[in-house]
Amino acid sequence: MSHPTEAQSGHQEFVTLVAGGQNFCIEITQIREIRRWTPVTILPHSPAHVLGVINLRGAVIPIIDLASKLGFPKINPTERHVIIIVAIEDRIVGLLVESVSEILGVSSDEVRETPRGQEDSTTRAIQGIIPVGDDMTKIISLATLLPNEGQVAA
Repeated sequence: MSHPTEAQSGHQEFVTLVAGGQNFCIEITQIREIRRWTPVTILPHSPAHVLGVINLRGAVIPIIDLASKLGFPKINPTERHVIIIVAIEDRIVGLLVESVSEILGVSSDEVRETPRGQEDSTTRAIQGIIPVGDDMTKIISLATLLPNEGQVAA
């Protein structure tokens, strides 16, 4: 365990989730709410990973299939799936995921650097890896993964 002063300065909290059968996490400060899947309004000519939009208390929010955006097979949403409403800079976006697991608190020295091979926007979006037991949880940088999503026709 680290000393309290180190834990205070380098402590981060993430919400862990499953997308594409893989463990990922997002900084807790970016999450606005977690809600059950609800049907979306489909928009014509949207990128494959954009499922459509929902009306959330008067705001039109784009819903992204996170598995599809990360290169995994698309999620076939059911009532068991979850939408995570996140804030990316000044935008609000919904992420469809298979499930949300827990809040994970780690110190910055527990975060490992992502091995770098061939780079594309998806691999650059994995900003670190946290070993958890026998598994690895990948940290998603939403600003890198979804730059200006919904404002630019992709």
